[in-house]
Order: sequence, then structure tokens, then C-alpha cells
Amino acid sequence: MTSTSTATATSVWTIDPAHSLVEFSARHMMVSSVKGRFTEVSGTITDVDDDPTRSQVEITLAAASINTADPRRDEHLRSADFLDAEHFPNITFKSRRVERAGADDALTLVGDLTIRDQTREVSLDVTVNGIGKSPYGQTIAGFTATTRLNRKDFGLTWNVGLETGGVLVGDQLKIEIELEAIKQ
Repeated sequence: MTSTSTATATSVWTIDPAHSLVEFSARHMMVSSVKGRFTEVSGTITDVDDDPTRSQVEITLAAASINTADPRRDEHLRSADFLDAEHFPNITFKSRRVERAGADDALTLVGDLTIRDQTREVSLDVTVNGIGKSPYGQTIAGFTATTRLNRKDFGLTWNVGLETGGVLVGDQLKIEIELEAIKQ
């Protein structure tokens, strides 16, 4: 009996933090949305045989890099009331699987999101924006991803009731991600 072994080709892509953006929004006082972003993002994408369903994604956000353009609010979000960045410095995502989602450039990325040592499975809708060459000869790829999650699932329960009813901070977070990755 003859056995044939074929090597699986893999490519590793490093997230380019200078061209990537992780944003979130939450309801404020039940009437408007406040947006913010994490300014420190890193990670890798391992692509197997150019088949995105076999890819692996790992992303890390520095919790202390949260920025909502309001220094007082940012300090509160870094505190133990929310992210507790001193004790839980990183927010991480590690994929479990990638599924095709209709169109050729649409995928569903399912993985484990960890915030404050609370890990939950989340699903992101991903669009592959394209692959190209930079002016510096690097092969780059772009992705857009979105999801919604309940902050209380991750131990982010701080809130204040309002006299008029409702709460100061909504439970639902909308996450929008723009990633650019460089082939290594």
C-alpha cells in the first residue's frame, strides 16, 4: 500500500495596527450612542491553502488603549467598574471556525472573545475587502467585521438608573472592525 503525503501550504499574516481600527458604540442615557475605539491592536491570521474556512485568527486589544475622546470617561472605562485594565490588560479573540456566508467575499468568523477573564463564543460577520500589493512590495489584505454583544456577558455590569427611567449605559455593544494584514 502506497501512502501519499501532501504538504499543506499556510500563510501567516500580521495585523497592521497603523491601518486597523476596532470601534464600539453603546447607548448613552437611552437617547444617543457613544463611540470609542481601541488604539492598540495586534494579532495574526493563519491562512491554509487559500481556503478561508480553514483559517485561524488571533487578535489582542490592549484594554488600556480604549479611547472615547473624553479622558474622564476613558479612565472610568479602564477602571474596575468596566474593563479593569490594571488586572486584565488584554482583550483577546481566538477563532474556532470560519464559515462561508453566501457571497464569495462574505464569511462568518466564530471564536472565543475574552474580556475580564470572561470568555464567550461570538460570531462576526466578515467581508474580505481584497488582497493587493503595497507600494513597498508587501502583500496586504483588508477585512471588515461587525458584531453585537451584551456587555453583561463579560462581567461589565456597572450602571446607574435614571430618574426618567432607563439606565445611563446600554447593555448592547455594536462592534465594527477594519483590519489590514501584511503577509509574512
